[in-house]
Amino acid sequence: MEVHRIAAFTRDGKGGNPAGVVVCEVLPDVERMQMIAAGLGYSETVFAAPSLEGYRVRYFAPQVEVPFCGHATIALGATLARREGSGSFVLQSNAGIVRVEGRFESGNMSATLHSPPTHSEPASAELLEASLKLFSLSNSNLDAQLPTAVIEAGARHLLIPLWDYGQLVGMNYDLQVGADVMRQWDLTTICLVFRASASRFRSRNAFAAGGIYEDPATGAAAAALVAYLQKLGHRESDHIEILQGEEMGVPCLLYAQAPVLAGGSALVYGRARDI
Repeated sequence: MEVHRIAAFTRDGKGGNPAGVVVCEVLPDVERMQMIAAGLGYSETVFAAPSLEGYRVRYFAPQVEVPFCGHATIALGATLARREGSGSFVLQSNAGIVRVEGRFESGNMSATLHSPPTHSEPASAELLEASLKLFSLSNSNLDAQLPTAVIEAGARHLLIPLWDYGQLVGMNYDLQVGADVMRQWDLTTICLVFRASASRFRSRNAFAAGGIYEDPATGAAAAALVAYLQKLGHRESDHIEILQGEEMGVPCLLYAQAPVLAGGSALVYGRARDI
């Protein structure tokens, strides 16, 4: 069993969201994987073992298994590229078959993930009310040009677009109440975003469901967001960059590209480094 500690979605060689990457011949049992993830303490740890298709993978937060994780997939792609050479790797996840292209060149690691199928739907009035209350927000804080929605690319996220960057910077909520809200509506994170321009977003992701107050970089949410923008007809947003983690002192940079076909796989690219 190899245990790697990788920061994904780095910015200018710094920051990045830490992930555990565990490569083994056979996946351990669920209890063992959960214990290892809790011990590493990162927002997610990915476990990978060779399979006929490529690799069987499972993702664990410190307190719960999640179906898919973007930044851990980037970390895994970078790790496999360093072990086996740059290339494309097929991953069999609980969210379905995904692919990651890992690159290792001159000591530099990066990867591009091809997300699970994307989907979005309007947020119910009950969910929106509970979530706005959680963050001490109101309807007047919402970006009227970008409706709230439940967005999905392997994991479910509630998207709350804000018109005022100051509201994003001031994100604050109760961890236990947030966990209750997310589990009630089967959400992996609640994603607060500020649209700085058509192609640049700033984001903060509350991850109380996994026992983490905030995720510094959320690749699955990035994939879901760019697909949602495509669905809304925002063609100028087919390629976006997302700045995340700055408020935590962990600067992260994510690049996302909309699916070729609506509902298809979005692409998310990021650089990685050893911790």
